[in-house]
Amino acid sequence: MPYISLNPATNKILKTYTSWDTHRLAESLEKSRLTQEVWRQSSFEQRATLMHRAANLLLEKRDELALLITQEMGKPIKEARSEVEKCAVGCEYYAIHAAHFLQDEPIESDAGESYVSYPPLGTVLAIMPWNFPLWQVFRFAAPALMAGNAGVLKHASNVPQCALAIENIFRESGFPDGLFTTLMIDVDLVNDVIASHSVHAVTLTGSEPAGRKVAAAAGLHLKKCVLELGGSDAFVVLHDADIEYASQVAAASRFLNCGQSCIAAKRFILVPEIADEFVALFKQKVSALKTGDPMDESTQVGPMARLDLRDEMHRQITDSIAQGAEPVIGCKPLEGDGAFYAPSILDHVTAKTRAYHEELFGPAAIIIRAQDEMDALHIANDTKFGLGSSLWSKDTTRAEKLSRELHAGCTFINGMVKSDPRLPFGGIKASGFGRELSYHGIREFVNAKTVWIK
Repeated sequence: MPYISLNPATNKILKTYTSWDTHRLAESLEKSRLTQEVWRQSSFEQRATLMHRAANLLLEKRDELALLITQEMGKPIKEARSEVEKCAVGCEYYAIHAAHFLQDEPIESDAGESYVSYPPLGTVLAIMPWNFPLWQVFRFAAPALMAGNAGVLKHASNVPQCALAIENIFRESGFPDGLFTTLMIDVDLVNDVIASHSVHAVTLTGSEPAGRKVAAAAGLHLKKCVLELGGSDAFVVLHDADIEYASQVAAASRFLNCGQSCIAAKRFILVPEIADEFVALFKQKVSALKTGDPMDESTQVGPMARLDLRDEMHRQITDSIAQGAEPVIGCKPLEGDGAFYAPSILDHVTAKTRAYHEELFGPAAIIIRAQDEMDALHIANDTKFGLGSSLWSKDTTRAEKLSRELHAGCTFINGMVKSDPRLPFGGIKASGFGRELSYHGIREFVNAKTVWIK
């Protein structure tokens, strides 16, 4: 099948690419393996020099790359520029810190000398999604390459121009040809890549079903894998929260990137004392969001990435309304050719509705009314997901204590959940396993090797 680059704001095809055959794939994987065997001998100083160049090149090409993001998946242009800038920050972070994160670690033992070293694993296959088409890739690639690995990318089929642009950034920065390669392959060849002797580990950001398939294939071939899957993040508002500020951040967190973020706040869990006030303020702020052309600098909510994704979310919403949830605002597609959906709020969502149990990956927020504080924590944990969470209270000491009861990879108190190169990122339960970013992330794809000397 061909790769089709389609603008979701207009539903018009931009470019079409022919998928690789198995012969070209095999050649590319072998080239990656051979290139990595040389690259692993390079010094951290050499790697850092090139990674700094990549950061600078990202900033030089910011507008060009942002345009690709906006055209291929509909992200508002201002958000697209910020995404490119964040990629540069990630490259700089690992260029500066990788040598420290992976330095030999002395360990006292019965040896004359013993330590743990962190050599690279080899070539890492990255299977990446469309929602942050550059950042998702760079947050794997920067640490992986700095650790001495090679990277091969199977990107989402609807962002081929972004995928090729990433490869070009590394090539123009001076990284060896073949060290980072975009694989223009159909999804049915992914298992062949995982099985290849040229590939040594796998990282995937995507859906839970995709994660299960990749984990099974990696397990079959005894390949290390990291999975960052779906999320249905709880946004728990307690009675003493700053409701005005919380509702403001709620709108930003839920509708950033048209709500198409794994760590967007999705379930707004409210205690009775503040529920009505919060919903009223939240509705005001969501109503004020400007939806439209993502190339317009003032647009805050663009189209969803594909029409089929919009249709599926609408079914989730209409089913939930039929099951007792109440529409507050939106809850319908917008007219026109693009994949636009009205920013939406569903109130009185209960365990009897689809929206309570499923991730809504688009511009739709759900309100769940708790009986009290303990019930709010129970609801927050009553999900198969466990990626991010946030807790809102002026009593930060108590909030910190309560945060330890939330089952998630992170809890942000009085702030929007976000990824940061300095902090480990990942989930538990059906949200996956392993970590990206920080020193935790760069150590996922190295060999913690014991050296013992008498």
